[in-house]
Amino acid sequence: MDLKEVMAINLRRLRHAKGMTQEELAERAGLSARYLGGIERADVSASVTVLGRIAEALEIDATELVHAAPSKSGKERRQNL
Repeated sequence: MDLKEVMAINLRRLRHAKGMTQEELAERAGLSARYLGGIERADVSASVTVLGRIAEALEIDATELVHAAPSKSGKERRQNL
């Protein structure tokens, strides 16, 4: 999974956790809802400046947007089946 996809997944998860719509988050971050939607779909890449604005609007550390969840090892996957 590339960084754009990681950010898209994290952004959607964090926005939902805050109970915000794309429109609300876009307004708080000073972005268009269309652009924010593109980031959430991993259609467009966000600059570090935009990453910072989104993080600030979500009241989180920017690293939360780009931190990939650790992948499960084969043993862990088998145990969860």
